[in-house]
Amino acid sequence: MTPDVPGNAARASDLLEQLALELAFTAAGAAVPPPIGDVLEQLTATCAAAPEPIRQAVTACRHWVAEDAAHGQLTAETIRAINDWQPWMVAAALAWDRGQPLAGMPAAWAAAAEAGLFAGNASGGAASGASGGRSSSEVAPAGETLDVTVLPEGFDDEMTELFCAESQDLLQEVEQGVLVLERNPADAASIDVVFRVFHTFKGNAGVLKLVVLQRLTHELESVLDAARRGKLVLGREAIDLILAGADVLRRYVAEILAQLAGHDRGRSIPLPIPDLIERVQRLLSDRSPALGAAAKPAVSTPAPAPPPAPAHAAQRLSQAAVPVAPLAAPVTSPASVSAQLPVSAPAPAAPATPAMLAAAAPVTPVAAPGSVRVDTLKLDGLIDLVGELVVAQSLVVQSPELTTVGSAELTRCLGQLRGITSDLQRTAMSLRMVPIGGTFRRMARLVRDLAVELGKEIDLRLEGEETELDRTLVEELADPLVHMIRNSADHGIELPAARVAAGKPPTGTITLRAFHQGGFIVIKIEDDGRGLSAERIRAKAVERGLVQPDEPLERADILDLIFRPGFSTAEQITGLSGRGVGMDVVRRGIEGIRGKVDVSSVEGRGTTFTLSVPLTLAIIDGLIVGVGDQRYIVPTLSVRESFRLTPGAVTTIQGRGEVVEVRGRLTPMLRLGRFLGDPGPVAPAAGSEGIVVVVESGQDCRCLLVDDLLGKQEVVIKSLGDMFRGRTAFAGAAILGDGRVGLILDVNALVKLKSAAGDAA
Repeated sequence: MTPDVPGNAARASDLLEQLALELAFTAAGAAVPPPIGDVLEQLTATCAAAPEPIRQAVTACRHWVAEDAAHGQLTAETIRAINDWQPWMVAAALAWDRGQPLAGMPAAWAAAAEAGLFAGNASGGAASGASGGRSSSEVAPAGETLDVTVLPEGFDDEMTELFCAESQDLLQEVEQGVLVLERNPADAASIDVVFRVFHTFKGNAGVLKLVVLQRLTHELESVLDAARRGKLVLGREAIDLILAGADVLRRYVAEILAQLAGHDRGRSIPLPIPDLIERVQRLLSDRSPALGAAAKPAVSTPAPAPPPAPAHAAQRLSQAAVPVAPLAAPVTSPASVSAQLPVSAPAPAAPATPAMLAAAAPVTPVAAPGSVRVDTLKLDGLIDLVGELVVAQSLVVQSPELTTVGSAELTRCLGQLRGITSDLQRTAMSLRMVPIGGTFRRMARLVRDLAVELGKEIDLRLEGEETELDRTLVEELADPLVHMIRNSADHGIELPAARVAAGKPPTGTITLRAFHQGGFIVIKIEDDGRGLSAERIRAKAVERGLVQPDEPLERADILDLIFRPGFSTAEQITGLSGRGVGMDVVRRGIEGIRGKVDVSSVEGRGTTFTLSVPLTLAIIDGLIVGVGDQRYIVPTLSVRESFRLTPGAVTTIQGRGEVVEVRGRLTPMLRLGRFLGDPGPVAPAAGSEGIVVVVESGQDCRCLLVDDLLGKQEVVIKSLGDMFRGRTAFAGAAILGDGRVGLILDVNALVKLKSAAGDAA
């Protein structure tokens, strides 16, 4: 008997996992894949010194496979037999490793083992030489996809949601690490991090029996392992392959979340997993370092310190009280594979699989110390209750009955209540705040792909990644940022030759910066490209009928035309631009979250887009104005200035209605009381009384005539009911400190009113 070698039991567990993954891609009636025979050959050698029942079980499996290979196809009976055999072997390998006694082996397996021995133990070779199968480097033809049932019925929703949440964090780590490796392929720390991420992902997928993901992550892990051992340089081909694999994993996770939310639950989606596996094996078939020698990367980002090993939920998943069934029989078509999940129906608990054992190993910490995941609905409910508490506290403190009580003790208690409530509100709101860095870092991948597609060299610089704002705002900002980054890369940054000819370095720079200013978040997107030509923009606008040829426009007004729907300066339609959509989407998106966007540019030197958004959508900083007996709230971000009217300041212009001269510019005026149909005192037409609040949306302004300014206040926003459906002048409501309800004005809608609307009674 061959002497035992330390580590053989663990090696056997790895081989058993590989065998399970190969079977997941094999259907009954198909030819026996050569890799199955190869794995069984290695398993036989690895288990040469194992206890006799293990050796007999391996021989029995080889006999089953050899018989099928002789007949040219793998039968359903053999698949079922291996599915029963595999869990026993996993448990036996674990017992062998720990020196524990083995469970009894079925007598039928012993009989099969004898048949295999009498056959000369050639079963492995028969399997390896089975005709009709692909070679180990030809898993699937290039471009082949797999129809994957992402979310079969009968599994644990909570555990799957936890898997998805952790997977999103892991995939972000992959993307960041790979972009660093594109610039420095020899960065050992980054290679280790990305390798561990895929290893962790594979372990987590193994706990849920997502064998399709296990197989893909195993192959991607092999690429990183070859790089770790110095057998492969991570060149452009390898980087593209890893990113493509991460994209497939991200799509899989997104589909799980969509189906968990009830969208076509149980549907299958095509994924290019066989194609990716074939590309990996082709890449690894020649592991000479010259294979990975890369051209200069098209995009670079600041070289951050290597991130720590990613946190994952593998231990929590493996400890969940969910019985894990053995691999189910593969489906009837090799192009259709269902990811098999553990089910909570009563069933005998199966022994731990190799993936579960790997997942339970202390590879990385489970989660950051002191952190906890909370359902966002629960968090939003808590914040809503805190908002109600703030309103109730304000009503109590300002109650007329209490103001007449001359008790120093009561005054002290009310002051303490006010302080505690304010602290509670700030703490609750901070729970919604997340750094914008995650969104910023996703732009690095976008710039990288755009640079490759456009043939440009672009350096993306990120500043202010630690700036925090409401998580809902972070989600809403993602799409506008994508449009503006694409605009800067496509229209702004020139080709390397053109930059050199203009006296610039061949690599263009896009800077993405975030910072706090005046109680708001400001995000700037700057590029050092060709800049915007006011003459060209105006000519295109006239050509498309957006402005009249003789219409007087200042430079700022001309630049603002790029936000008009249908506007584009592109000469031809491409996959990136030319259809006149993009920047108008940006403005609508930003205005939808009560923000504004401005543009400035110097031709030949670059362009800067500036976004100003509130810290949160739950609370608004507003200017309270009085119109008659009513109170309205104007978001302070939209207020440019206010002043009291003087006699003769208001004039009427044919076709434009009433206007007021503001800093040398005639600005349309809207009598707010008349427009909203509010009874009560209205400023006389002569303009001897009343206050004008100048509000702006983009480059457009309008004067709102009100009766009084009552002060500034942070208010909790409440949505309006069906009663106000169609009233576009209002964006919401809030309960003021005196208990009255104030309607929040939608400044964007008011600014864009036609002049005739302002004169409506």
